[in-house]
Amino acid sequence: MIRSEMRSTTSARPLIVMHYNQFIYSRERRRFGRQCLFSDRTQLMFSINPNMKLRRNYILRNPVNTGTQLSDQKAFSVVETENVTYAEHGMYHYEGGWPKEVNINDEESTLRYRKKIEREDAWGQQVITMIADATAVIEQNNAVNIYQEFFIDLPAEICEQIRFDFESRQKNIFHDPYTPHRPISVIDWAPNDVKRFLVLHTNIPLSRLEAIERLRAPKLRTVKFEGRLESTEGNNFYIWDLENPLKPMVDFTSTEIVRKTFFCPKDENWIAGGLHSGKVCLWDARTGGSRVCACPLEAAHREATSALCWVHSKTNTEFYTGSLDGSVKYWDGRDMETPIQEILLDPVLTDSQSRSRSHGVTVLEFEYTIPVRFIIGSDMGSVFVGNRKGMTPSETLAAGNYRIFSGPIRTIERNPFFVKNFLITGDWCAKVWAEECKGSPTTLLIKKKNEVICGTWSTMRCSLFVTGDAKGELDFWDLLLHQRKPIFTFKFSHAIVCAKFRPDGEYLAVALSNGDIQMLEMDPALKHSTSKDKALIAAMFEREQLRCKLLDGRVEEIKLKRKTEAVDGKKSTFVKRDEDIINPDDPEEFLRIITRDTEFKEVLNTFQDQVYKVDKKRQEREYVMEQTDFEADFEPSEIDVKS
Repeated sequence: MIRSEMRSTTSARPLIVMHYNQFIYSRERRRFGRQCLFSDRTQLMFSINPNMKLRRNYILRNPVNTGTQLSDQKAFSVVETENVTYAEHGMYHYEGGWPKEVNINDEESTLRYRKKIEREDAWGQQVITMIADATAVIEQNNAVNIYQEFFIDLPAEICEQIRFDFESRQKNIFHDPYTPHRPISVIDWAPNDVKRFLVLHTNIPLSRLEAIERLRAPKLRTVKFEGRLESTEGNNFYIWDLENPLKPMVDFTSTEIVRKTFFCPKDENWIAGGLHSGKVCLWDARTGGSRVCACPLEAAHREATSALCWVHSKTNTEFYTGSLDGSVKYWDGRDMETPIQEILLDPVLTDSQSRSRSHGVTVLEFEYTIPVRFIIGSDMGSVFVGNRKGMTPSETLAAGNYRIFSGPIRTIERNPFFVKNFLITGDWCAKVWAEECKGSPTTLLIKKKNEVICGTWSTMRCSLFVTGDAKGELDFWDLLLHQRKPIFTFKFSHAIVCAKFRPDGEYLAVALSNGDIQMLEMDPALKHSTSKDKALIAAMFEREQLRCKLLDGRVEEIKLKRKTEAVDGKKSTFVKRDEDIINPDDPEEFLRIITRDTEFKEVLNTFQDQVYKVDKKRQEREYVMEQTDFEADFEPSEIDVKS
């Protein structure tokens, strides 16, 4: 289409006007031709049928998002407003409000107006009415106690539908960089850096199928070490960063299989470890690589080093190691040529110990707040309490040993808030145990159909602990909520071999048998503990310990009564053996004794009266309520108390 500007004139000749950048052409209207007439009609001008072959190459989008603007329109403006000055004017409620004609700064004027109001007849009635209204508001405000627990008499079934479930979310998965994947034996968090944790993989297979898989794997690269060929791959362990699951931060190498490694709690730059050959080594966490020093073969254990724990010392270089050969050795990292002390885990307390009757060591535990004692777990299910000040074996193990399980003990861990209470796992159960209760569990005995492999206390919630079994079930137990079933269960596809809470309780590291580390983020309800929870769990521990002491005392009385009757020649009313008189795991045995023995009934009634008196005192005392999680999310100004 050609568009031109035309004008109609009376002249026959064309008029041409020239400007710098303009050209005007004028012509008569009659010389343009006929006028164009337009009309609306439908007419097919051209039609192209679609090609089905080309149509197959395209995918129809539904819906279709099409932009109608090439670029976003943005506007920017700055407006500066004038500052506003505020002024506050107070008023004494004692005086009330004054009319406009009264000058409040003139004492005579206010006194004159006050006398005028007091002379009126309705003044007294108005004051009485105002006092009654103010008193009613004050009494109503005092009647509502915001710190009192209301509706505690209602049944628990009413609030079941609004109760929130506990949960934990998966944050990261850390895979073993080595192929085939190796099972994990140790997870240890760095004491000063919550973002770093140590993971130890071991080449020892957990099952027959894993052993066959390792035989089919390609051969490892070997090097010559001390005149013999040894592998340098497959024995590595790593330090991971919590935020980077792709590559480990530090890589440690070893020419032998490593069984146990732990950070030094006071100096995380040093890592102590035990080898499958019985040797004890040290690694530097700052540089990684191969070991810094190792003990000679003649000073090492006779079998694999199966347990290790750091202890309190001025130099922060001393630690204990245990082995399946029944020996416990005390080392100083500055001199690894020979151990400082060596004892055998002999259940018979004599200085002449025998290796043939010694128990193998599976777990070593030490608490820095109790620098004198350390705990030893054996493969025969016994717990030994050691004394670090003992010079001879009998003095070191003078506290005795207690039979807890039938099989080996897997883990021993103290409660971070109540260090006298332990969590012990082994066989198909887990127990909460204390030294004062000897061979019986104190608070809880958990039994499962699957073998319990590991357990750990929460570092932030005093009543919470976790257990992992051979079927991949991670159970969360809270003693204040339920003592017979877990409050929450997280299921995995592989067996759980190790679990460890971060020192701040934010995350839980779970090690699986296939070599993966699952990092779980805890729910807010699983990582907070109040002072009321601490008081309740402390009372529970004290009550259960007292109960166990009463039962143990009654068993001793029964044994003494049997011996006395045997000496006097009387017929014994007890036909069972001493070890069959009472079974801590069988409540029916306790019930049988209670129903037949009147003296034990009196002792039990006395104990129940004491518990009732303690509960009554607790109900009468005043509680100081702490700020809840819900109130912490709001400012104090946002919480209104209507009066």
